[in-house]
Amino acid sequence: MKKQNKSKKIFLLYSLITIGFLIFLSVMLLTTLKSRHLPSLYTKESSKAVRGSIISADGFHIATTKKLYKAVVNTRYIDPQKMELFIELFSIYSGIDSKEIKKKLSKKKGVVVLSYNVEQKQAQYLKRLAYELMRYKVFIERENPLTGRISIHGLSIIESGESREYAYGKLLTPVIGYTHKLEENGYTFIRGVKGLERRFEAELQAKQNELSQGPRDVNSYIILNKDSFTKPSINGLDIKLNIPVSLQIRVEKMLDGMKNKLKAKQIMIAIMNSENGKIITMASSNRFLPKSIKKSDYPSLNSGMIEYSFEPGSVIKTITFSLLLDKGLVNPYDLVNGHNGHYKIGRKIITDEHKFDWLSAENVIVHSSNIGIAQLAQKLSGAEFHDGLQKFGFSQPSTPDLIYEKSGSIPSAQRLDNEIYKATCSYGYGMRANLMQIIRAYSAFSNNGRIVTPTIINSFIDSYKKEIVIPDEEQIQVIKSSTAQRMKKILIKTVNEGTGKKAKTNGLEIGGKTGTAHIVEKGKYVNKYNTAFVGFANDNASRYTIGVVVIQPKSSQFAAQTSVPVFKKAVDIMVEEGYLTPLKPDIVK
Repeated sequence: MKKQNKSKKIFLLYSLITIGFLIFLSVMLLTTLKSRHLPSLYTKESSKAVRGSIISADGFHIATTKKLYKAVVNTRYIDPQKMELFIELFSIYSGIDSKEIKKKLSKKKGVVVLSYNVEQKQAQYLKRLAYELMRYKVFIERENPLTGRISIHGLSIIESGESREYAYGKLLTPVIGYTHKLEENGYTFIRGVKGLERRFEAELQAKQNELSQGPRDVNSYIILNKDSFTKPSINGLDIKLNIPVSLQIRVEKMLDGMKNKLKAKQIMIAIMNSENGKIITMASSNRFLPKSIKKSDYPSLNSGMIEYSFEPGSVIKTITFSLLLDKGLVNPYDLVNGHNGHYKIGRKIITDEHKFDWLSAENVIVHSSNIGIAQLAQKLSGAEFHDGLQKFGFSQPSTPDLIYEKSGSIPSAQRLDNEIYKATCSYGYGMRANLMQIIRAYSAFSNNGRIVTPTIINSFIDSYKKEIVIPDEEQIQVIKSSTAQRMKKILIKTVNEGTGKKAKTNGLEIGGKTGTAHIVEKGKYVNKYNTAFVGFANDNASRYTIGVVVIQPKSSQFAAQTSVPVFKKAVDIMVEEGYLTPLKPDIVK
């Protein structure tokens, strides 16, 4: 009996062991076969490339792009025992008050945005903090009740967009232009609208975003090995200008003061190297803040130097005279009848501000005689006059670095065969031009008869700091060198003895021509004027062509009282800034 009971116990024990072993095997088999929701062994990181900067000739960043980030955390993954530690550390790294952080975290469970406006430098600190918080197990793993997946989410610093920054406010607007914001997949990026920002959109635009992917460590950071992949970011090209900030600031400040003094609607000036076309200043008295444009700023958004087309008036007399001189149709010493300030061509009466009986042909320019140039212009055929104006660059784009240029217009060759049209066009009426076209034309007189192309951009700089210099445009010979030299002497005489006397600067070679023109409104000339003075300022080493336009000055309708003083003040600034060096009195010939 005892042996039977013992056998039963042994059998029962073996049965239990066998059943337990079978259960163990079944569990192992199920565990092996069942798909498990393990965290991914791979991870991916990306970073947006940014728009290029606009940099002045003297190295100052005028327009830059600032990346914006947002700090996001999921409260469900924060260890409750370490919540206070998280709040204090995030407060220290972000600069946000700990009470404000606590308030945000207590309001909502789950995903909470702690800040929408984290700047790039601060974002780097917070990314480092996120790593340290993972290392000290401030965040814990959780299983998703819907998917069963186990995951861990720490502090995330996410790129949310970019912002265009203009460190010098209104400086160089509207040449620089402005941008507007667009949104794509939750990311805010910027695009150029006007000025250089729009003209060089393709060059400034980011080229390639950064991407890194590969196996991850326990803190979800990429392990860089043969299985990982990295694609570097390629930012947009930086643009380096020919314009220095130091000179631009002073000229703009001067224009602001002169606008008030002359009671003008606007004053514009451009200063260009006569030998290579490099623009060192392009300024307007009407500017705006690119990041906070108001309705009252709308008229100032256009680059008036190329987008404001006007009848240039007497500054065109110089061009007309140079065409006559170049073709041998006039001698500077020929006598011209001034008709005592009153002359009739067909049904049109032409008058002069100052009455002359007789004057030399070159003094027609020096004293700005409408009657004199109207008579001389009749020596040109319509085709010669039209082709000459075109060759000087009128009715054609002048400045490739800007966009939306209004190229103006000149009368057709057929129309210029008419003596009245020929007369009025000879002194700048019946045609339209912008400031940069006139400056380009005048560069011939300081450059041996060749006109240069105005350029604002000096070079592009890539992500590797390699500078790609833009070659100078080919110069166009529009008049003979001998003609240019003679015209140069006549323009110097105009400053020394004629309408441009207030532009004179001792020790420098200064020449130029004044211009005043009625403004047309609704097809009729009204009692409003634009004045201009275009010329050159040279020393022994440098040559500059300078153009000034004053729009609707109320203090005076004469260029000698408005545009010429602006020109003179600009030259004085150039001397003070070292761009021009006057000869000492005992050296001047």
